[in-house]
Amino acid sequence: MALGQKRNVPVVPQAAQALEQLKQEIASELGIQNYQGYLGDVPARINGAVGGNMVRRMIAAAEQALIQQTASQVHAGFQHGLQQQQQQYQQQQQQQPQQQQQNLGGTPSPFQVQVPPAN
Repeated sequence: MALGQKRNVPVVPQAAQALEQLKQEIASELGIQNYQGYLGDVPARINGAVGGNMVRRMIAAAEQALIQQTASQVHAGFQHGLQQQQQQYQQQQQQQPQQQQQNLGGTPSPFQVQVPPAN
């Protein structure tokens, strides 16, 4: 296919250079020399190996990113929950002295049982 008819365009144009670098890295790891320019004379098996390994690496990177994102969300959720518990605890600590003062002022203690008079 001529260069003017190329339809394989990266979704993110800024990633074209990174994809090309990844392709060269994979080709060198597979022992393929001079994997640049016109590749029409390269067997499909070799091109497929390079492309397949590229996809494998990109999927692994995406999975790793998802794991990190999920872990950070879980961490943030735990922090939020702990902050709420700490705020509730502080509110309870502030309310206890007020309740103790009210109990001293003649309010019956919740531990005292009030028995109604017999008829």
